[in-house]
Amino acid sequence: MNNPFVTNGYAGNDYFCDRVEETAALKELLLNENNVALISPRRIGKTDLIWHVFDDERIRETHYCFVVDIYATKNLSDLVNLLGKAVIDELRPKGRKAWEKFIAIVSSVRSEISFDMNGTPTWSMGLGSIENPAVTLDEIFKYLNEADKPCLVAIDEFQQITRYGDDTVEATIRTYVQRCTNAHFIFSGSQRHMMNGMFTSPSRPFYQAVTIINLKPLDLDVYTAFCMDKFEAAGKKLDADVVATLYQRFEAVTSYMHRILNVLYSRTDEGSTCVVSMVDEAIDYILRMSSDSYESLFYQMPEKQRMLFLAIARDGKATSVTGGKFMRRHKLNSASSVMSALKGLLEKDFITADKGVYSIYDQFFSLWLKYKGMI
Repeated sequence: MNNPFVTNGYAGNDYFCDRVEETAALKELLLNENNVALISPRRIGKTDLIWHVFDDERIRETHYCFVVDIYATKNLSDLVNLLGKAVIDELRPKGRKAWEKFIAIVSSVRSEISFDMNGTPTWSMGLGSIENPAVTLDEIFKYLNEADKPCLVAIDEFQQITRYGDDTVEATIRTYVQRCTNAHFIFSGSQRHMMNGMFTSPSRPFYQAVTIINLKPLDLDVYTAFCMDKFEAAGKKLDADVVATLYQRFEAVTSYMHRILNVLYSRTDEGSTCVVSMVDEAIDYILRMSSDSYESLFYQMPEKQRMLFLAIARDGKATSVTGGKFMRRHKLNSASSVMSALKGLLEKDFITADKGVYSIYDQFFSLWLKYKGMI
């Protein structure tokens, strides 16, 4: 059988662990025409949860479902581009009747939509190539409101719009969402403080516009049972302590645990048992395979960012990073240079912040630093 610990996206119900309550809640809200903000740290499965909900046969038959990840976007033009592409990609396999209306409406970019030899459309534009994003956004929302089925739209990493340098984007999207009665939205995001600010602050356009779901890590017992079942289905055994060890070391972040279990599953022969002593070997293998990528990222950082990155990695959970005690301990020069480096690391998502506590965003990156003897 295929390796059940999938590391590259949603692979269907058989490979999806739990989230029974969250799945039911999200379906109920959407089918009753609510908009939702789905908030969680990255890598614990919120995007897979969205795909899981959209994979429901009842929803697939009665709705068009669009998912757009705007993490890499820099401005409204990029967002509009990816949203238009998501619509085309979803409609294309459903036949001419499904996509013809959309193409007729998006007249501002119609010339940029190409057709293959079978007459099916492809969104041909790259990021930044939409000349008048406000007009194209208006057309896309016009389509959503006039589509022949209700539409469900998930915008992943939605907090990215606050980094566009345009204070009008939030209000613009809120206005379109409010007026679009044929579509309902999931706004998912991983920067909790930014997402909470957008949806709970009375001064922000999206205040009281959504129902908020805070996604928590999977329960240890449930995740352990899932993992043991997958090993057992292939005639293998998994020591429950393996899952408990990973759960503690990686703070219940599903993505990291799944990646290691993917290796452990492949290295456990039929009739054999995967035990805790195999964990470090699997992690070392992953770090060796990723070493060149991490090395490149590390040495591309400006020197002051690199020094602060190492300092935060040494502490694990760093606080008061501009304080004298932290700077003396890590031989950092000045509070102003630390602040500048901190801003750069946060913007690039090398580190994450939660209530004044800073840590390395990618836990494997931190482990690589130890692997290379840098911390």
